[in-house]
Amino acid sequence: MPSASKDVTTLLRNWSSGTDPAALDQLMPLVYDELRRIAARQFRRETPGNTLQSTALVHEAYLKLVDQQRVQWQDRNHFFAVAAQMIRRILVSRARERKAEKRGGGQPKLLFDEALGVPGGGDVDLVALDDALTGLAKTDQQQARIVELRFFAGLSIEATAKVLGISESTVKRDWVVAKGWLFRELSRGGRHDD
Repeated sequence: MPSASKDVTTLLRNWSSGTDPAALDQLMPLVYDELRRIAARQFRRETPGNTLQSTALVHEAYLKLVDQQRVQWQDRNHFFAVAAQMIRRILVSRARERKAEKRGGGQPKLLFDEALGVPGGGDVDLVALDDALTGLAKTDQQQARIVELRFFAGLSIEATAKVLGISESTVKRDWVVAKGWLFRELSRGGRHDD
């Protein structure tokens, strides 16, 4: 799919530079299916009861993405990395709203061991995961970005390394460390006993 990847990169650059106003219209069909896959992956991880449909999530994320006037799009991977952030923010925002409405009951749950590949995990809510990921970012921004790209965007080790401009071995190492850190934080329920 190098041709499609190159087309997306070209359209992103033309759109962000303002050289081709029609680039945005041409971009949507090229990225829509991948955005739907990212959204569907997130919904498979949540428990039933979420009222937001994957199509609505894609549309909401896409609208937020096209509002990004100051972003200098590097390539297809950069676009999907930003898309992952948007999807995360939308899902966490919805989860916080539902949690506030129900006073903590019924928030979306993720199977932690499936979601992040850590054995022995249990259910964890998306808000708690977001809070833990925010805490990780304070400790190690790169590890937090790796989790965001791998978990929320579903990028491969190779694609994550390319987006961040680091080696694949660094991504693998930081991925393992970040999952362990998140597992510990979520197991403690966000309590800081240090």
